[in-house]
Amino acid sequence: MNNIKLLRERCRISQCAVARELGVSPQAVSKWECGESMPSSSLLPKLANILGCTIDELFGRDIAAS
Repeated sequence: MNNIKLLRERCRISQCAVARELGVSPQAVSKWECGESMPSSSLLPKLANILGCTIDELFGRDIAAS
């Protein structure tokens, strides 16, 4: 899930802003980005929307390549 960091930085959104939108702590977002934990599956659609990507892209799947 380290794509979260790349996608977040591409959107120029802070960890705190992502956390606020999702109702989680900034530390949770940091752990997702470092691979220490994963977001709940219920958060994935909203996270993808915030980052302007698909859920597949969150997991590193390049749809254009498949």
